[in-house]
Amino acid sequence: MLTNNPSSLRSLDVICLGRAAVDLYGEQVGSRLEDMAGFAKYLGGSSGNIAYGTARLGLKSAMLTRVGDEHMGRFVREELARGGVDISHVVTDKNRLTGLVILGIKDKDTFPLIFYRNDCADMALSSEDFTPEFIASSKSLLITGTHLSTASTFETCKTAINYARAAGTKVILDIDYRPVLWGLTSLGDGETRFISSDSVSSHLQSVLPKLDLIVGTEEEVHIAGGSSDTITALRNIRSLTDATIVLKLGALGCTVLDNDIPDHMDQFDVFTGVKVDVLNVLGAGDAFLSGFLRGWLKGESNEQSCTFANACGALVVSRHGCAPAIPSAEELDYYIEHADSIPRPDLDDELNYLHRVTTRSAPERQEICGLAFDHRRQLLDMAREAGAAPESIGTLKQLLVKAAESGARQTGLGSNVGVLIDDTYGQDALNEVTGKSWWIGRPVELPSSRPIELEGGRSIGDRLKAWPREHIVKCLVFYHPADQHELRLNQERQVKELFKACCNSGHELLLEIIPPQGNSVNDDTLVDSTLANVLTRFYNLGVRPDWWKLPTMSNAAWRKISDVIRERSPHCRGVVMLGLDAPLSELKAGFDQSAGIDICKGFTVGRSLFSEPSKQWLAGEINDQTYIDAVAANYVELIDAWKNRGMEKV
Repeated sequence: MLTNNPSSLRSLDVICLGRAAVDLYGEQVGSRLEDMAGFAKYLGGSSGNIAYGTARLGLKSAMLTRVGDEHMGRFVREELARGGVDISHVVTDKNRLTGLVILGIKDKDTFPLIFYRNDCADMALSSEDFTPEFIASSKSLLITGTHLSTASTFETCKTAINYARAAGTKVILDIDYRPVLWGLTSLGDGETRFISSDSVSSHLQSVLPKLDLIVGTEEEVHIAGGSSDTITALRNIRSLTDATIVLKLGALGCTVLDNDIPDHMDQFDVFTGVKVDVLNVLGAGDAFLSGFLRGWLKGESNEQSCTFANACGALVVSRHGCAPAIPSAEELDYYIEHADSIPRPDLDDELNYLHRVTTRSAPERQEICGLAFDHRRQLLDMAREAGAAPESIGTLKQLLVKAAESGARQTGLGSNVGVLIDDTYGQDALNEVTGKSWWIGRPVELPSSRPIELEGGRSIGDRLKAWPREHIVKCLVFYHPADQHELRLNQERQVKELFKACCNSGHELLLEIIPPQGNSVNDDTLVDSTLANVLTRFYNLGVRPDWWKLPTMSNAAWRKISDVIRERSPHCRGVVMLGLDAPLSELKAGFDQSAGIDICKGFTVGRSLFSEPSKQWLAGEINDQTYIDAVAANYVELIDAWKNRGMEKV
């Protein structure tokens, strides 16, 4: 347990110094690296993983490293920031590339791994990259063993340690022994975890007297202690330092040694973890340490700290990837509470749902003002009526992007601008807006289909693999509780399959519900309850969309919707309102009804804004700029109405 810490008012809990890289993770489990057909890209590097993991668990963490001045370096920086890590001391090195790791999962015991780290950016970290004040701003400084392996990074680590000692900042060593990174194996042998080396042991032991916490597996303790006997190695370490030693014991759990080393390992006070089926041990140690620090840095008992640590490790070994597999605090607490009833974390729906919604990379948005032009059939009909070529629809959608930009600029929307764009006619428009930090929805439904059918057939999961992760999967369903039984079941089956595909791909899902013509939004017997009943039905089916898109409704109906979402899906991003080509005056009245309803985040409206100008442009009656200006003016009018909803009109 961390005690007598005078640094409780410091702005950071932990600074992680060391490796920050990109993991290219083979997606075909059971395959050799030679045979891998595809890779997933994740944040990697032990220090980067721990900074990311501790931030996910609620600590204030910072990363101290270098990245290259290239795409992978920007990815590492942005991914850390999205995870809540302080990146003020992630330095861009213009002369070196970001480190890469290529790895795979052959079986439960075989994890082929290649480090591409020859003169990489993070190994050029210098004492000039930080100040004593920065180190003093944190309760702790964490260093991993790799950065003790070269003369230059060893000196950098010593400088950081000396700053920490002077400031009363606790110093943590994750031994993190990788023989290949000490030059003890061939370059292609990243999988080997232990080779004895007197020189490495001596090197590690030179920093032990200045440490407060040491964490490692038995093999890592052997290299730090200079002996293949665990008790002897621990006693050698203890002779050099009073630091707390956390010994990881794999599936057995771990032990914490604050004082003298016992005579035998069976005298250890072992904190056991839960047993799970192992998919991937890579990254489990980083998750373990992230969990332990969640407790240790908050002054929790060793038992509680180890409970966090073991549970984090158990979750990560059951998942693909390192950093993205680390749980959030809410997810971890849920798992600890229910671990006895969750033998397979990878198959538990509630746990995986919590992981999905509490670790989203997209920012929370309090407001969405969206211009929807994912229309396909309607615009094709307009083009035919105007005698325009279908190819002109793609150009029109690019002009609508400019109209959205103009409206957002005039109203100061910033990142609250939203668009709905299809890839049938709008692929160029999609490409243009992707990466702008806009809210982007993209449809998957076959227009006007009922029962709902998806474009591209049943292989929706394969289709989503080609989508940028920032695109929100939007699906429109014409649905009413009074639908015929077979029709309703067919619709529900398709929506369930789509939700599962989104969970697997990592995309957010927006489910748009429109009661078909001839059915009232309001139930005849339970006024203003129909849409609330629809949401309840989908929640009962296990479908929990990230977003809903719903018609305008009465304030009473909004309150029912809000109550259902709050009870059944508190992590729902929100609801946006649709337009249905209604006059702007009707939409404004609908906006007023949503005043004071927090779950309603805004609107995504299309034809009400662009229908008439589009007909004129397709007919050649107005030019591009006039078209942009006309749509932008309507968009601005609706944005202003949204921002002023519920206000008494004079």
